[in-house]
Amino acid sequence: MTCPEQHEQHGGFTLLEMSIVLAIAGLLMAGLLPALTGQIELQRRNETHKQLEEIKEALIGYAIINGRLPCPASSAIATDTAGAGISDCSSSAGVLPWATLGVNETDAWGRRFTYAATSSFSSTNFTLASSGNLNVKASSTSASNLASNLPAILLSHGANGYGAYTPQGIQITTSADADEAENSNTNSVFVTHDLTPVFDDIVLWISPNILFNRMVTAGRLP
Repeated sequence: MTCPEQHEQHGGFTLLEMSIVLAIAGLLMAGLLPALTGQIELQRRNETHKQLEEIKEALIGYAIINGRLPCPASSAIATDTAGAGISDCSSSAGVLPWATLGVNETDAWGRRFTYAATSSFSSTNFTLASSGNLNVKASSTSASNLASNLPAILLSHGANGYGAYTPQGIQITTSADADEAENSNTNSVFVTHDLTPVFDDIVLWISPNILFNRMVTAGRLP
């Protein structure tokens, strides 16, 4: 009696089945990628907001100790331009003097923070009569200010980085809208508003009232 021929059936995917699986995986990844990218950017913005708040506290702490705010740093150095003295502050805007303050050099996108300070608050010890000259508007064309007479302003130039300096001292000068351009020049006006496809700057400022209150509480003023 002869035995019927036994045929083994091998498992595994055929090339067609594998191509179908890869195609489905690609579609799924394509659908998830925008959401994942959005989550990463949101995390970076939240991290940068936190950094700016910490820097704000560091600036106030510096003022309590020294009687003045630090001068902005140039893009090439890590300390304030006045060095050890308090009588010279030739630059009203520059990069954050991160080494002087002992804070992070860059935001979550790896670019330096911009920092502007009114000279009456940074070039000498200020008093309760000191007045800032920095203003924040809702747009570059706005006639009114959201905040006026500010001692200092901090900002991150966001994901597109327009106007920011890299750790190598190179400024990013890609095209931008008028509001981002306002934040990258050296005048006393800055702009902040909700995130848009072209505007992603994060702006924070030190209120004179808060600064004065903290100085009085610390016994530095009047």
